[in-house]
Amino acid sequence: MKPSLKFFRIKLWPLTIFAVLGLLSACGGRDGTAAKIANIPMELQVARFDREFANATPAGLPALKAKYPYLFPQQYPDSLWEAKLADTLQLELSTEVERTFGDFARETQGLESLFRHIKYYFPQYRVPKVVTLVSDVRYQERVILTDSLLLIGLDNYLGSDHRFYGGLQRYIAASLERDFLLSDVASAFSKTVVHYPSDRSFLAKMVHYGKELYLKDRLLPDASDAQKIGYTQEELAWAMANEEQMWRYFVERDLLYDTATDLERKFLDPAPFSKFGMELDIESPGRLGRYTGWQIVRAFMERNPVGLEDLMALPGDEIFKRSNYKPRN
Repeated sequence: MKPSLKFFRIKLWPLTIFAVLGLLSACGGRDGTAAKIANIPMELQVARFDREFANATPAGLPALKAKYPYLFPQQYPDSLWEAKLADTLQLELSTEVERTFGDFARETQGLESLFRHIKYYFPQYRVPKVVTLVSDVRYQERVILTDSLLLIGLDNYLGSDHRFYGGLQRYIAASLERDFLLSDVASAFSKTVVHYPSDRSFLAKMVHYGKELYLKDRLLPDASDAQKIGYTQEELAWAMANEEQMWRYFVERDLLYDTATDLERKFLDPAPFSKFGMELDIESPGRLGRYTGWQIVRAFMERNPVGLEDLMALPGDEIFKRSNYKPRN
């Protein structure tokens, strides 16, 4: 019989401290690097297709299609787009996007910083053209990154309590916050450099997601840890308070090298909570395996400061063994 573990309920008073500590850990010790990154030239091209479409008329559609051919699939007739121009829901979405983002200046500045950091660590990277649009709340495709384009569906970032998200599960709606936009773009980039492991063990998958989150430590130094992983501050505090208990759970049940696919559903995939099979599960955030993998990669980099490209190429098992990871208690 496996020993029982006790997970802790958390109080709200430490949250500000946790946020500050996360920010300091991400930003500290790289002043020289920060200055070099700030001096990288950046001419980010941002096209506000959402605004152009909202202000278009049927007569102006041909010019808009010529400018953005990749947004107008040929199998759809012009009558569909003309109807969309007058569609009540489309008009409401456009109004709410305009109210939330305005001139998009804050996000443009954040994207410029993100791409400067990417260029510093991955010099061969070609910065894409950014195109903002209204996507009919296709939250699973809120950010699409190709070799030359970055498409951002702004209607997926109107705030978790927005009426447009009333029919979504709460854990999904919670991810539709404006503050998560840059983190989602960084996630899209990470998929181009962090390749899914052939090793199917739970440990390898945890470290895979840990690499993605550590990449955000470097690419988004001004973001909080909660923004990077997509947690509320309360959820982050729960993960931090229970890090040792989670690790004991994984180790004592011999899960690290287990290849069972249900471990992904329980601890890695987006979900309302993680599934330890305990009474307090409902208080936990989802994706706690990713959080644990993040701490393993952070521990590795503290002891073995390698370049980001080298880190991305290392197997998860090697990272774990060389990390000497010890969870906080």
